[in-house]
Amino acid sequence: MRQFKDRVAVITGAASGFGLEASRLAAREGMRVVMADLQAEALERAAAEVRSLGAEVLPFALDVSQADRVQALAEATRARFGTPHFVFNNAGVGGVGGLAWEASLRDWQWTLGVNLMGVVHGVHTFTPMMLAAAEADPAYEGHIVNTASMAGLVSPPNMAVYNVTKHGVVALTETLYQDLSLVTDRVRCSVLCPFFVPTGIHQSERHRPAALAREAPPTRSQQVARAMAEKAVTHGKLTAADIARLTFEAVREDRFYIVSHPKALKGVQTRLEDIVQLRNPSDPFADRPEVGRQLRDALRGP
Repeated sequence: MRQFKDRVAVITGAASGFGLEASRLAAREGMRVVMADLQAEALERAAAEVRSLGAEVLPFALDVSQADRVQALAEATRARFGTPHFVFNNAGVGGVGGLAWEASLRDWQWTLGVNLMGVVHGVHTFTPMMLAAAEADPAYEGHIVNTASMAGLVSPPNMAVYNVTKHGVVALTETLYQDLSLVTDRVRCSVLCPFFVPTGIHQSERHRPAALAREAPPTRSQQVARAMAEKAVTHGKLTAADIARLTFEAVREDRFYIVSHPKALKGVQTRLEDIVQLRNPSDPFADRPEVGRQLRDALRGP
């Protein structure tokens, strides 16, 4: 998909982070932009800013974990702008870190609902629309980008819930790529796998639904995970704007894997070598033993 001008973008998680920066960039590219987010007031402010860049904007408040709301988003998009050309299934939460067995079922429901099922709902709803448009119009071309994480390519300790959701997004998008290739050349997809970027994702807990609220105070491992995530995210060197730019470049160049920190691929290679050689998982802190010691001391201490 090399042309963005006069085309339609649907972006979830559009009130902040990658979604907001992608909306700004879409506006500068001359696109009409559907901005969707759970945060209604922040969304209105973001939509007003993107309009000021000259774009036609449709703000739409929704929780991506709710399939009927994603369907309503699609219907509103079709009614206002027609079938979208670029769908960015980007909304996500940091979820709950900590030891795998300490996460509650509510923790799993909330994080899976947004990070994985939110993407499933986007793929399920928008892909048929895009395929139908490609069949009806030889000039149509579309692209779907699903936001995963480097945590979808490796399995860092003390963050099982998040890892599972992001591995799921990678698997879904890899399969979607193959499935689309069977039926069309004009609807493509990519998976975005950023590392630590200052986006505010570590503050996701404030948007957690009351029905899935915590039933107990955070455990020690969850407190440690939260502190480590906050430090890593807030000290990230790349910005959300950098990630948006990388994403648009990848769509333009039809690149499937969008990776923000190529050096992190060393951990991916080690994981794949572990699998191919049937060896036990390697120490994720082999290159940073002091971090591993800190984590073990924090979890084993009194």
